[in-house]
Amino acid sequence: MPSTEQIRQALADVKDPELNLGILDLGLVYDVVVEGERGEHVTVVMTLTSPMCPVGPMFKQSVEDHVKAVEGVETAKAEITFSPPWDPKTMASDDVKVMLGIW
Repeated sequence: MPSTEQIRQALADVKDPELNLGILDLGLVYDVVVEGERGEHVTVVMTLTSPMCPVGPMFKQSVEDHVKAVEGVETAKAEITFSPPWDPKTMASDDVKVMLGIW
């Protein structure tokens, strides 16, 4: 049965296409829900750095593909939300804040 941690490990390889930084470090992943008797259905609740992101659909597909690659996952869905809006000052890791010059 896939765990939330295994899903997060798979997502660690996904980079934001505009900033080329990991989506977990950026704070773009709000929640990971593993459901089903065997944990076979996974939903990732996430946001984008910009509501008008031109590569949003491709980015969403990349997230779903990485989740589907985890053993035991049958379905993967990336739900995009803008509530709360992404704010790197409060959501990004300290390393990303340094890279983005937010200190």
